[in-house]
Amino acid sequence: VQIVESGGGSVQPGGSLRLSCRASGMILSVFNSQTREWYRQTPGSQRELVASMNTDRLTTYAESVKGRFAISKDNTRRAIYLQMNSLRPENTAVYYCHLRPSDYWGQGTQVTVSS
Repeated sequence: VQIVESGGGSVQPGGSLRLSCRASGMILSVFNSQTREWYRQTPGSQRELVASMNTDRLTTYAESVKGRFAISKDNTRRAIYLQMNSLRPENTAVYYCHLRPSDYWGQGTQVTVSS
């Protein structure tokens, strides 16, 4: 199984980005059994849980991103997405997708919000 992320980049404050994460080689039944999560990390800090979606499609968000970020999935593509709107400079970080309980991590994708 390989977890590949894409979609990061640089954007001005107020802009949007959509992160993607694909679990290549994971069989569908295993993918469906995972809680899908997005974390972020800045230098010198621990990884912070940003958003999650469990197997019942219940979503949770960090308080600071509620109403601006949205997690979604596409089972047929074994994909997880994080739509990020109204981005702020403090959202600058490396973002990682994670599948639990299998404990697969993506390689991380840099998001930079700056004018």
